Amino acid sequence: MPVAQPNTANQVTKKEDLEKIQLLHRLQRGYFAEGHTLSVSFRKEQLRKLQQVLKQHEQELFDALYADFRKPALEAFGTEIGFIELELKLALKNIEDWTKPRKVPESLINFPAKSYVYPQPYGVALIISPWNYPLNLLFAPLIGAMAAGNCAILKPSEIAANTAAIVTRIISQNFDERYIAVVEGGVETTQHLLEQRFDYIFFTGSTQVGKVIMKAAAEHLTPLTLELGGKSPAIVAMDADLEMAARRICWGKFLNAGQTCVAPDYVLVQEDVKEELIQQMSKSIRDFYGEQPATSPDFARIINDRHFQRLSKMLTPENIRIGGKTDAESRYIAPTVLEISTWDHPSMQEEIFGPILPVISFNDLNEAISMVNRHEKPLSLYFFSTNKTQQQRILKEVTFGGGCINDTLSHLANPNLPFGGVGNSGLGSYHGIASFDVFSHQKSILDRGTWLDLPFRYPPYGNKLKLLRRFFDWL
Repeated sequence: MPVAQPNTANQVTKKEDLEKIQLLHRLQRGYFAEGHTLSVSFRKEQLRKLQQVLKQHEQELFDALYADFRKPALEAFGTEIGFIELELKLALKNIEDWTKPRKVPESLINFPAKSYVYPQPYGVALIISPWNYPLNLLFAPLIGAMAAGNCAILKPSEIAANTAAIVTRIISQNFDERYIAVVEGGVETTQHLLEQRFDYIFFTGSTQVGKVIMKAAAEHLTPLTLELGGKSPAIVAMDADLEMAARRICWGKFLNAGQTCVAPDYVLVQEDVKEELIQQMSKSIRDFYGEQPATSPDFARIINDRHFQRLSKMLTPENIRIGGKTDAESRYIAPTVLEISTWDHPSMQEEIFGPILPVISFNDLNEAISMVNRHEKPLSLYFFSTNKTQQQRILKEVTFGGGCINDTLSHLANPNLPFGGVGNSGLGSYHGIASFDVFSHQKSILDRGTWLDLPFRYPPYGNKLKLLRRFFDWL
């Protein structure tokens, strides 16, 4: 039997990729060290350029998102391009204030002195984005990195290939690669990038991959943000407006065919109103997508065959109440509602990330809270009730990244709200000023006067301890 020969061409390609990444990393380090990104005028100029470039290429971005997902134009604008525009406008409006040193109260112990916090860019940032919102989840953190004065290497997901290609083209044609650059590729490319010593890493993706990213960052003690996911519940109490709850849950769930990290992953509904809620969901789905959602221009498709097959295994016929139809050729899975009774169902073993919505009933709010708290902390939670006391119980007794009362997803639409997870659903937060802060080291500086220098703190100490204790008691 002939001995298999190593694929030397492939080895060369891998070596070349690594060398390109190493060179790019060195170029950005040098560019940052020379101080090009530090002035506020430079940052504003570059943010305005990004704003102009995205507007110039808007139709191409729409086309790429449609090619990857069959994503409707309204969804593409509202959840991707328009979202980025809001972040850019907020950054450009406030960057002068964000970059100013912030004075903080001084302690009498340091008299005479003044204390300030100086936001300082980390340096060269690595931003790794996922495929489900390939523009939003790449450019939103980039805006924070640019506003804070960093250089950045962007790694878009290779799964949304059409969008990654146009992002690479518009960035490379409009920005100096020493400042912002895009590196395309798969798992090995990401590994090569993680071998470099970045000053900050921002990752959006699965919890499983997030753990890998965090281990790699630990090798260089690199600070990082992890925007992950998890099973985000929608809890519906019996006093909720069921028609509105069904409409808002279905909108949040089936947007982008359920491929949203903050989509309601499952519904907990009070037993007395479970059937009515399911009927209202059926009506909402018909209102949104018609009797045949497969023909609706407003319903997206699953990103690839692997995810289609993964999701199809969750469609147990005995549990389907609404939908359930699939088409492998077009990667279509209908908006589907499952009625299940236990967490043993396949849909409850992982984040669904598709248009499948399990419904589980509960008897009282204590049971619902217990169900959620027995599992990993969710990225989002949505509670539907008009009872203020119950609303406060949910907010105080359940730990989650963020969420809404009587709505879904809409907390992301306010860039003034920090967005991030907790526990397995993430580490750190961003959006608006939080994006600026996450890419800035908060440098503490005390500026002490020279006109007075009390000898009390200097040796010899003698009996100064008693005086020091009295002073602290007085403070």
